[in-house]
Amino acid sequence: MTTTLKPGFKISDKGQQVLLVLITLVWSAAAVIGAILAVFSPLVFDGPGNLANPVAWLGFVLGALFWAVCMLAPLVGWMQWRKGKRTEAWAAMAAPAAWAALTLTVLQFVPS
Repeated sequence: MTTTLKPGFKISDKGQQVLLVLITLVWSAAAVIGAILAVFSPLVFDGPGNLANPVAWLGFVLGALFWAVCMLAPLVGWMQWRKGKRTEAWAAMAAPAAWAALTLTVLQFVPS
């Protein structure tokens, strides 16, 4: 039975480091875009009644802090990589993607 199972695709440590560098560059560029988003994030309160809307506040916080997540995720990812915790490093590198998805989802429910 064990001979029929495929071992799966494995990337070497050097290949994973190259991917971590590329993802770090992508999140650094996304942090610049996130800083622009942070400047314009108070605009979620322009709609009538949005100042008292908890979803608008959640969208504001998620949008305003996206740049910080983009900066901290590679830092935490590389720290976990140095400790030998590969799974935690990749989870940290995926955090900005999850944060962006959550931000876009929440902002769809903010009335304009």
